[in-house]
Amino acid sequence: MNFLIKLLGTGVSIGAGLLGTKVVNMVWEKTTGRKPPTGKDDTPTSLRSALTFALVSASVSTIIQVLANRGTQRAIARFAKTQDIV
Repeated sequence: MNFLIKLLGTGVSIGAGLLGTKVVNMVWEKTTGRKPPTGKDDTPTSLRSALTFALVSASVSTIIQVLANRGTQRAIARFAKTQDIV
């Protein structure tokens, strides 16, 4: 069961990461009026804009990862606690 909880935590982390990426991209587009810099398109992007987007995106990603890891650890601790009681 411990493996199942870790697998579920990984799935939640991936889902939250994808959702976080969509939210960051949407907020970036609403605030700047331009699409997020990805390096795939031919539109010129300033270095300042690319670095700002990278900083915001990495910050959100790290926060999501930390929260998902904490949630998984709490679930594992709760499961271990209830298993000891039974």
